[in-house]
Amino acid sequence: MSKQDGSNRLVSGPDVDDSTATILHVDLDAFFASASLLARPDLVGLPVVIGHDSTRSVVTAATYEARKYGVHSAMPMGRALRLCPNAIVLEPDFHLYSRLSKHVMGILDDVSPDVERLGIDEAFVGIAGLRRLSGGANRIGPGLRQRIRAETGLVASVGAASTKHVAKLASGRAKPDGLLVVPDEHVLDFLHPQPASAIWGVGPKQQERLARYGLHTVGDVARTSLERLEAWFGEATGRHLHELSWGRDPREVRERGHEKTFGHNHTFSHDVVDRTELQGEILRLATGVGRRLRDAGVQARTVTLTVRFHDFRTITRSRTLPEATDVTRVLVETAWSLLDALGEPPPVRLLGVRASSVQDAADHGLLWDDTETWGSAERAMDAVHDRFGAAAVAPASMLRRERKRDDTGPSGGD
Repeated sequence: MSKQDGSNRLVSGPDVDDSTATILHVDLDAFFASASLLARPDLVGLPVVIGHDSTRSVVTAATYEARKYGVHSAMPMGRALRLCPNAIVLEPDFHLYSRLSKHVMGILDDVSPDVERLGIDEAFVGIAGLRRLSGGANRIGPGLRQRIRAETGLVASVGAASTKHVAKLASGRAKPDGLLVVPDEHVLDFLHPQPASAIWGVGPKQQERLARYGLHTVGDVARTSLERLEAWFGEATGRHLHELSWGRDPREVRERGHEKTFGHNHTFSHDVVDRTELQGEILRLATGVGRRLRDAGVQARTVTLTVRFHDFRTITRSRTLPEATDVTRVLVETAWSLLDALGEPPPVRLLGVRASSVQDAADHGLLWDDTETWGSAERAMDAVHDRFGAAAVAPASMLRRERKRDDTGPSGGD
């Protein structure tokens, strides 16, 4: 696959045959970076890396200008800055990302009843039944991209084909800011020259195994018999590779439920032993988790605390609540109690807070004292954040922590 730095971009013209392209894959270009630049237009066109400015953190996202230096997501920040010394590091804003994602998904829902969300920044859109009313991919794809840009300021690339596998590959080749329609008659011409890693589900380890058998491209896989692939990789994997290498993918666009877990992690720039500092970080993380739950219109019953110590030993502790909640106060106090149960832990390198066992939001019950009051207050804070930014209002303890961060510099990585 491409490194998605735009170097092998491929787009189709307006006269390409779109009659067989019944599935769109809509992918927001460099989403986290692009969203962050909406508040910093002066940095557009510069190499920007999203993450915490610490050598112990990792890259959340990078602009195309930074990707040209070899920077990519999940890369250690120290290595990214060595590859691109002039990179500008911006802190991630997950509240902003969640709000923009929700807006974009709403646009897709307006266009088609068949939308399958793959994550915060991509989705499949079924358009088989829309041709008579709305036209085909050549009309719907540009319309979606234009509306997304007009309403959010974000840029989307769209791939269109008769299968989900090819549509997703096409959107990757169309980046940045492009549309690629792959008619059925050109699917194999499009697929077979691509690296074997382009096959859905082939990761680095699987790619190494394929290479050991001399299978470097999708075409190499296609020209290998099914029997041999099954002998090498097992019946299920062998058939999967064989079918996708020939462009056969029967999966339909199906609406998926909401995310199953909501969580944030933070890696400290130094090992922490001070309990007040640990509690302050849990407050910050749980505040982000609570906001994401409310944005998604869901509540969670299980709260999990992850603690990684200075020696990289990692433990998790979970607690299931008597009823589901999206109230930050409940999440914070539950995570604090899980920390307290550890006694006096050794120096801590990383903390994480996660909410799971998710269900659609319902009216609050009576098990939590004054929960409804707290929930209403937090929703009011959400509205203020949406309008004036995340720093406009926050719990006093968090504000004190942020002042301390300003004094000592940014740290860690979510």
